[in-house]
Amino acid sequence: MILNSLLDLFRKKKVVKEVEVPKPELSAKELATANNEPWVNILSMELDPTDIGNGAIELDWNDIFIARLMKAGYRGKTDADIVDQWFSQICRNILQENYEQSMSDPLTREAVELTHKAYR
Repeated sequence: MILNSLLDLFRKKKVVKEVEVPKPELSAKELATANNEPWVNILSMELDPTDIGNGAIELDWNDIFIARLMKAGYRGKTDADIVDQWFSQICRNILQENYEQSMSDPLTREAVELTHKAYR
């Protein structure tokens, strides 16, 4: 009997436990792409230490973002050209909005009118 029990131990197939390999988490870009959503993000921003008004911004985007821009009428030789047009438009919109807000202030509007008269 003991011999049979020992033999059974050796005859039994060892059960191999399956180990779940964790799936790597998707980045925001990968997640947006998987969901068929446009995605753009600022990767870095550099400022000129001697002239704080100058600098550069590095952007990253997915193909869906480019497709949406092209559908909206943006064109360029490269994806970077298309994104540059879009970003420039965003900057112009911000400037226009700030100008309109400042001109809605009567004191600012009066100061601008006085400056214009001085140069006429």
